[in-house]
Amino acid sequence: MLIINQLGMRYGGDILFEDVTLELNSRKRYGITGANGAGKSTLLRLISGEESLTSGSIDYSKEKMVGFLKQDHFRYENDRVLDVVMQGNPRLWQALQEKEILLNQTHHTEAEGLALGHLEEIINAENGYSAHAVAHELLNGLGIPQSKHFGPLGLLSGGFKLRTLFAQLLFSNPDILLLDEPTNHLDIVSINWLSEFLQESFRGVLLFVSHDRDFLNSVSTHILDIDYHTVTPYPGNYEAALKSKAERAELREKTRAGQDKKIAHLQSFVDRFGAKASKAKQAQSRVKQIEKMELEEIKLSTRLTPHLQFPIVRQSGKVVMEAKDIAKSFGDLKVLNNVSFTIQRGDKVGVIGPNGMGKSTLLKILLDKLQADQGTHTWGFECYPAYFAQDHHELLFGNKTVLDWLMDHASNQNTQVVRNALGQVLFTGDDHAKNIANLSGGESTRLLLANLMLAKQNILILDEPTNHLDLESIDALANALAEYEGTVICVSHDKYFLEKMATRILAIQHHGIEDYAGTYAEYLADCGQDFLSHLSSVLAPSAKKETSKSGKNKSDNKQKNTLEKELQRLQTEIEQLEKGLSVLASEFSDTNLYLPENAAKLKKLEAEKTGKQAKLNAVMEAWERAAQDLEAL
Repeated sequence: MLIINQLGMRYGGDILFEDVTLELNSRKRYGITGANGAGKSTLLRLISGEESLTSGSIDYSKEKMVGFLKQDHFRYENDRVLDVVMQGNPRLWQALQEKEILLNQTHHTEAEGLALGHLEEIINAENGYSAHAVAHELLNGLGIPQSKHFGPLGLLSGGFKLRTLFAQLLFSNPDILLLDEPTNHLDIVSINWLSEFLQESFRGVLLFVSHDRDFLNSVSTHILDIDYHTVTPYPGNYEAALKSKAERAELREKTRAGQDKKIAHLQSFVDRFGAKASKAKQAQSRVKQIEKMELEEIKLSTRLTPHLQFPIVRQSGKVVMEAKDIAKSFGDLKVLNNVSFTIQRGDKVGVIGPNGMGKSTLLKILLDKLQADQGTHTWGFECYPAYFAQDHHELLFGNKTVLDWLMDHASNQNTQVVRNALGQVLFTGDDHAKNIANLSGGESTRLLLANLMLAKQNILILDEPTNHLDLESIDALANALAEYEGTVICVSHDKYFLEKMATRILAIQHHGIEDYAGTYAEYLADCGQDFLSHLSSVLAPSAKKETSKSGKNKSDNKQKNTLEKELQRLQTEIEQLEKGLSVLASEFSDTNLYLPENAAKLKKLEAEKTGKQAKLNAVMEAWERAAQDLEAL
């Protein structure tokens, strides 16, 4: 249990929240919501102890472990990826290291034998014999290929390093788990895996901030809403909390309206008869009634919604883009293969697929920012694309104010038009003088959206536009794109956003693309398998469409089924071997085993354990090869 009592937090004269009292319990998952800048991340830092509170207290048992993702991967650069994960349990990791040192010695003294027995007790208590399998499972779930698990962390990309630290955090099995935007660096497959993991496997207190509505709805058992300078708990997921919050606001407004009406009635009597001696006593009674009334306070919400509109100067031709046989590799890594499609005017295209499939690369090829290795792409008549890059630094750099930057990029607009556009994306007053280098992720995104509004182009190419937006802004963007009269090509991992915006889906796969004319929900319903629940990075093709595929695809599917069965068999064998090692571990925990008279028995057990461990390693290597073969399909 985590107790928050009369918590208050201020920055200078600004109140984030005050007088917050909450009781948070194990096996409950609390999604934290609120406007950008309301204090969501601050609340997590206060609980972790990384920031000092202004007033009140946060209490939990000293024995409880708090897990909060820290981006300190530099300390692990030379460590194996698997070892980095296992270091999430320091007690187990230390015992394994000490045991390794002792076992490498040729002869053991009686004291060293006793030490080995003690280490075995620790390893057994910490489930050490299944630790490797758990670490592999976490890494696989977070989308890190099995082939990377035994290499040094330093060879991974920045995104994979962050995922490894995430796996380390989950491996530590903390009593209180704090996650700040956990889905930001995950692909759609890993997001689904994480959602299932948190719902089914985590047993502590979970508090998390997310702007992914689908993730919030799936994971949350409760919502902590930061608004009106306080934190209000609601049971249920985000949709339930929205309904409850609206009902409470409506009740407050009705109560206040009734109070105002009663006051007006009482005041009317006072005004009419207060000067008359015969009615003075009654008038004074009504004055006292007014004074004693505790009025329902109607506070202003900190939630603000941008007003987004994307006008166009002129329509494009009917055919917007024709792409044929596009392929792209970076060294030995092929990210796009045999990609062909035609986009028509008015299409709202959602580009989906796991990370590493080349979605962003495809957008850059279409915009001639990258050269394809093969294939062609052609824009249609009167097509004028505007681009929103995933990396904001592609456009937001230099020592400029928000107003100056937007004036430079909308040079054909006068100052008042630019100021109005900034107001639409919630930059008001002094915000115009902010330096673009100091903008938050959400502010940067809103500034780039203002630029797109003023560009008035008839094609919008967007790469992960929702990453840093709050829930209200995501809604506003989805609605604006749905009403947009031009054509949209948008990469996104946000299922809610895709469902509201997209009228067509391009799913990037190893062999090419799945081109589906319909909404995201219709796509999932018609695919036969929802690839979001598939831990492979391969998008499963529709059972319906399989009949029209080539014989090669049928062969691939047969091979895939064989590999999946083999993986299941190997997994069962791994579990049996781990169980056998666990039984042996209980024997090693007997301190009498290390007495001189039991040397022969110890030697026999060591040989048995060495044999089982060697077999386990061999089976795990076979599992890895099968997993790699499946991934290649």
